[in-house]
Amino acid sequence: MIRLLVGLVALIALATSALAADPVEVGIGYLRRAGIKQTLSLVEQPAENDGVAGARLAIEDNNTTGKFLNQHFTLQEVHLKQGEDASKAALALADRNIGFIIADLPADALLKAADAIRDRGVVLLNAAATDDRLREEDCRANVIHVAPTRSMLADALAQYLVWKQWKRWLMVVGSHPEDKLYADAIRRAAARFGAKIVQERVFEDTGGARRTDSGVSLIQRQMPVFTQQAPAYDVLVAADENEVFAPYLPFRTWDPRPVAGSAGLEPKSWDAAHDQWGAVQIQNRFVKLNSRHMTAVDMQAWTAVRMIGEAASHVNSGDRKALLDFIKGPDFSVAAFKGQGLSLRSWNLQLRQPILLADGRMVVSVSPQQGFLHQVSELDTLGVDRPETKCKLH
Repeated sequence: MIRLLVGLVALIALATSALAADPVEVGIGYLRRAGIKQTLSLVEQPAENDGVAGARLAIEDNNTTGKFLNQHFTLQEVHLKQGEDASKAALALADRNIGFIIADLPADALLKAADAIRDRGVVLLNAAATDDRLREEDCRANVIHVAPTRSMLADALAQYLVWKQWKRWLMVVGSHPEDKLYADAIRRAAARFGAKIVQERVFEDTGGARRTDSGVSLIQRQMPVFTQQAPAYDVLVAADENEVFAPYLPFRTWDPRPVAGSAGLEPKSWDAAHDQWGAVQIQNRFVKLNSRHMTAVDMQAWTAVRMIGEAASHVNSGDRKALLDFIKGPDFSVAAFKGQGLSLRSWNLQLRQPILLADGRMVVSVSPQQGFLHQVSELDTLGVDRPETKCKLH
């Protein structure tokens, strides 16, 4: 009996000692591009905290679980100024013993930052750049991609249009490099799923003010003329990432046809109207904290931080190598209010995920669509699959 009591006392002392120990600290960085992209719609202007607000909410969520596991998560934010070097900022975060950096950077800046910290054991989580080349010919072993690719977004849209039997597309492409990359993804999706682009037209960005007192009447005359005399088509698909013309297309085309792509029915990783699979609770919590709705970049940043938190809860450690090995491993998945766990593609470190199709007020559908099958995961019908990849991770 005395030995039993001594044993119990020892166990209680050990538990008390563990609780009294300092928590395991997991520092996460947030590196954000300079400037805010303006939109044509006044109601969709990005907020100053676009993206980082999602990361802050995820830090709260991580720490809720962390209290029980004696883990504590912190977020160190760096907002780049115009002309400031992203690689130097990434190195500065590495010097502060930050092992994971959420990156909201354009493609070239992301690559420079990744190369700068390659030998420091620091991992970037790409929360914004959709460029396929970052996951393919320009892939890096220290960059995990949470944002979907252009090919994933285009495939998600194409599956739905083909499911609807809207297989004849008129495609209008902007004149900027990003527009042409999105157009490449749309062409690939059309060929992949059996649609036909009956004609392509280019909308040149001639500059000038996009909002003027005479703008409505001018656009009302311009768009029908621009889209007339097209071959018979089911849907107009726009590739206009810089929002030069696409938002002006719905209800203004010569023929009464739906618009999709960069306007109308848009493929997104997240939308403020999404309310399935428990999404209402995170939407409400986000609005309460930020007095605005959650954007796709917010959700991608939230997911990136939660991936680290999920790994820490499983390996019960703050060791960056242990966390990374688990995230890259076969047992990893993270819940993100999309109906299924999201996991990482081993061949290019892209996060598998369903894609929402939204019209600005409602979520119309979610891809992958029924009937588009895959031998491993139906999510791999979206984007570049293993046999197609050009990525060689080292």
